[in-house]
Amino acid sequence: MSPNPNTSAVAGALSLLTVKLDRLLRLHHTDQPISLVQRSALTTLVRDGAMSSGALAIREGVRPPSMTRTINTLAALGLIVRTPHPSDGRQIVVSVSRSGRSLLADKVSARDAWLAGHLSKLSDEQTTVLKQALDIMSHLGEAEPLPE
Repeated sequence: MSPNPNTSAVAGALSLLTVKLDRLLRLHHTDQPISLVQRSALTTLVRDGAMSSGALAIREGVRPPSMTRTINTLAALGLIVRTPHPSDGRQIVVSVSRSGRSLLADKVSARDAWLAGHLSKLSDEQTTVLKQALDIMSHLGEAEPLPE
């Protein structure tokens, strides 16, 4: 079943806007020592707690080898801690280090402050509509994991 033209137009506009907003956020925070993929993994670990690299790969919607590279980089930067899995010696559990939490908090704070400055120009009505749209869009972000 193909989407109706209105749905396709909304999908295209949303996709383009997402890319543009992402680019703007990156342009205003070029001093970040970590990539967006790495920041996303750190954010997931802060939000959901320590987990195996496989579980993190599933939550992030990436393949395990990609997550291993991300974890290796974050560990080399001292932003995560690796510990042996309590029941499976073949696995490790990753968690965010104090440095990782600090870096993430600083970056999120700076990004949110920049964006809040722009959002403050909206009317109360526009802010309410945007909040409603965010509630709807949050369901789109709950994508199913990639197949193995």
